[in-house]
Amino acid sequence: MVDRLALTDLRARIVGAPMAGGPSTPALAAAVADAGGLGFLAGGMLPAEKLAHEIVAAKRLTTGPVGVNLFVPQRHLGTLAQFTAFAAALSNEAENYGVPLGEPRHEDDFGAKLEVVCDLRPEAVSFTFGSPTKVQCRRLTGLGILTFGTVTTVREAEIALLCGVDAVAAQGPGAGGHRATFDALAEPADDPLDDLVAGVIAGVDCPVVAAGGLATAADVSRVRGVGAMAAQIGTALLLADEAGSNPVHRAALGDPQFTETVLTRAFTGRYARALRNRFIDEYERHAISGFPEVARMTAPIQSAAVRIGDPHGASLWAGAGFRHTKTGPAAEIVCELAA
Repeated sequence: MVDRLALTDLRARIVGAPMAGGPSTPALAAAVADAGGLGFLAGGMLPAEKLAHEIVAAKRLTTGPVGVNLFVPQRHLGTLAQFTAFAAALSNEAENYGVPLGEPRHEDDFGAKLEVVCDLRPEAVSFTFGSPTKVQCRRLTGLGILTFGTVTTVREAEIALLCGVDAVAAQGPGAGGHRATFDALAEPADDPLDDLVAGVIAGVDCPVVAAGGLATAADVSRVRGVGAMAAQIGTALLLADEAGSNPVHRAALGDPQFTETVLTRAFTGRYARALRNRFIDEYERHAISGFPEVARMTAPIQSAAVRIGDPHGASLWAGAGFRHTKTGPAAEIVCELAA
């Protein structure tokens, strides 16, 4: 039997959330690991070659445990007519930023990225937007890799466990970025995180990590008190020195003009929580389901907005506790939350 990481091995029961689009970096994953937690890399939107580079880089920076997150391949959603209509709605926006819209491609590098994970063997791998297969879980387990399913309901946790995952991350409604719902067309469940964690613990026999809106030591202590083996933090790390968050995103988290977070499909075609800005106000009514196609359509607009420092044209992913986000070394943030 190959030895595998156990959550009880962590000195600090903190898991760094994988944050696609830039915030998650090898340095951030390594810093969380060095602080006694489990660091994570976001592989969902990376090509396989880039993911391999980041795993190697993280492992060079730490002897602690590092995990990788993968997006489960999505079924095609959205018709040509829907994508055409959404493109028409965005046309003025693209013209204002001086960029063409991206091509709504449905390419997926999942198979190649899974091979990278099996070759490089990070300590853990988590899956979002669905469950891995039984065959995939058995393969990863045989290589000594701890597997997580990211879930938003008890039923999703049951499905993930039947497929063979070792643990689940129960993601509540306050989570920043994408909700991990298995059904891309369903509005995400809004059960309070504590209730979700308690329900999952009662419904499945595996370690449970609590995720979503955890921004203070009191939040972490509360979910641990409910029975969570560890707490997953994402937004709390967005301003960490090692995070790759872009300057526009960093500034917006402390800008008083941004007063709330909302769920939106406008940027990516999947429900995600972000600071409410002009783009959401103008385009949520036009939003369609279709990930990653919509994400690729809006990518040039978002990149242009960041280049010129405009927070109203980019996705400002943030959890409900964003006002508590602090600057500083990630290790200090982790230790403060774990205390």
